Amino acid sequence: MKRDLDLIRKIVLAIEESPSGFAPKLSFGGYSDAQIGYHEYLLISAGYATGPETTNMGSEGPEAMIRSLTWAGHEFADAARDDSRWNRALGMVKDKTGTITLELLKQLLSTLMRNALGLP
Repeated sequence: MKRDLDLIRKIVLAIEESPSGFAPKLSFGGYSDAQIGYHEYLLISAGYATGPETTNMGSEGPEAMIRSLTWAGHEFADAARDDSRWNRALGMVKDKTGTITLELLKQLLSTLMRNALGLP
């Protein structure tokens, strides 16, 4: 399964919006439970969230259930929240390379945020 950066963003922002700070049961139109579970697994393995791996013999692939975001997850949410900045960053990636790592995308989003604030 390919990593979907838009789904990563949706998951992080949905968890951040939860009043308790704990991740709700996530469901997004156009995405299967297996896709969501796999991307939750990726976020945990990347250190953006905490929670247990829930993969079992009947799983379609690696899965996890996010409990909460880490500091790095909140930092990514802050950088990725603005729709126009997100779309601009992905447009730049598409024009230049076609793909990007999550960490580099976070840096690009942070750079765009700094530029918007007039910071070097």
